[in-house]
Amino acid sequence: MSVVAGIEVDIKVELGATMMPIHHVLRLGRGAVIELDATEDDPMKVYGNNKQIAEGEIRIDDGRLSIEITKKLPLET
Repeated sequence: MSVVAGIEVDIKVELGATMMPIHHVLRLGRGAVIELDATEDDPMKVYGNNKQIAEGEIRIDDGRLSIEITKKLPLET
């Protein structure tokens, strides 16, 4: 286990996604709302080094936001 303990993994969590023309992106200002393709009940996608590895749910405890892993996906080799 000590061999892999020092390996860093870039973790990202996706709440949802959308496509929009660049001219819309350039006009976004403070307070702009971007509609996503997900609902509040959809699982969050968890990525490790840009590959989806799990799904999870948002948790808020004492004002801290976290993701609880609800499903691990099989790793492809």
